[in-house]
Amino acid sequence: MRRGALAAGQSLPPVRELAGTLGVSAGTVASAYQALRQRGIVETAGRNGTRIRPRPPVAPTRSVRRLPVPPGVLDLSAGEPDARLLPRVPRPEPAAPHGYGDDSPIPELAELIVARLESDGVPVPALTVTGGALDGMDRLLAAHLRPGDRVGVEDPGWSSLLDLVAAQGLTPVPIPVDEQGPSPDGLVAALSAGIDALVVTARAHNPTGATVTRGRAAALRTLLRRHPDLLLIEDDHAAELSMLSLHPLAGTTGRWAFLRSVSKPYGPDLRLAALAGDEATVARVEGRMRVGGGWVSSILQRIVARLWRDEAVTAQIDRARDSYASRRAGLRSALAARGLVAAGESGLNVWLPVPDETVAVGRLRDAGYAVAPGSLFRLATPPAIRITVSPLSMKDIEPLADAMLDAVRGAAHGYRV
Repeated sequence: MRRGALAAGQSLPPVRELAGTLGVSAGTVASAYQALRQRGIVETAGRNGTRIRPRPPVAPTRSVRRLPVPPGVLDLSAGEPDARLLPRVPRPEPAAPHGYGDDSPIPELAELIVARLESDGVPVPALTVTGGALDGMDRLLAAHLRPGDRVGVEDPGWSSLLDLVAAQGLTPVPIPVDEQGPSPDGLVAALSAGIDALVVTARAHNPTGATVTRGRAAALRTLLRRHPDLLLIEDDHAAELSMLSLHPLAGTTGRWAFLRSVSKPYGPDLRLAALAGDEATVARVEGRMRVGGGWVSSILQRIVARLWRDEAVTAQIDRARDSYASRRAGLRSALAARGLVAAGESGLNVWLPVPDETVAVGRLRDAGYAVAPGSLFRLATPPAIRITVSPLSMKDIEPLADAMLDAVRGAAHGYRV
């Protein structure tokens, strides 16, 4: 493979055939093939035997599909919070230097995390912090799975997670999402396909804004209890920005983790997420951290603790939450008045099904609006576009809705850009 003599997709000889060619036992060849599978170099192709796996990507494949935004075009494609609504990052309070052997998370932050999670019904048998939600997912999947293992992912779902799954050589199994979260029928199909892990967005799903309701959570927990060995990862990235109650799945399986990031409410530069989980799962994450970055900076942890204790910052986050809700509701209402049904119950985005993504994105760009094509986020679901409401002002909504209606009509009539 290093020399290029074996290409991706090429079949290897059957075990007994290769054993005879090399003059070794079949058990030796089988062990070699097993080692190659564990390293993600080959995969079992059923009746087609063993073949060379494609090399996993070393760089994001979906995020690079975003087109550059021309000057003068309003960028509604990024999915980032409104910088005008983010609190100022305070200076950390003076503290003793953090040593290599000191605890992480630091006690003052750990106490706040436990109080916040338990108030939302999330159990905290063990706790650590990671460098953001995606960093936590990366460490969780790498600690528990091997290349070729199957991961249940929401469809549509977070493009960065789909890139991460591909980069680790894992196989995504799509689970349809509606306004109440992952579909029970979709989860049944994924469990039947033999998934080893499942990632669920608790609230403010990216890109659709779905939130797992009380009834949906009960249905999902019933299904998951039958699979105690499944790794369950819950992502609550929006946290304080969501107006809807949390209905966690945490603790339903034997291996689980609940992630709550601070980046969306408090700023993308604050790369920190609380990770609660069963003791063995959290210990695996901490073990991987020790052979890498070690821990999340105690300076950053103290800054987050200070922000959480500040009542003025809490009020500011509440205003940001209300502002996003007004923009989402305003845009969805304007679209509904034009006969367009869009999703976006919570979070920073609105998701609009379209007949043709390329046409819709092109016509909107011509009208002065950059939106994200749904292909960044979907595996098997129909075409759509994602509109981030963060840059919108209320006066932008009606003209944008008119442009979106024109874009959808153009796509429906076969317009080509």
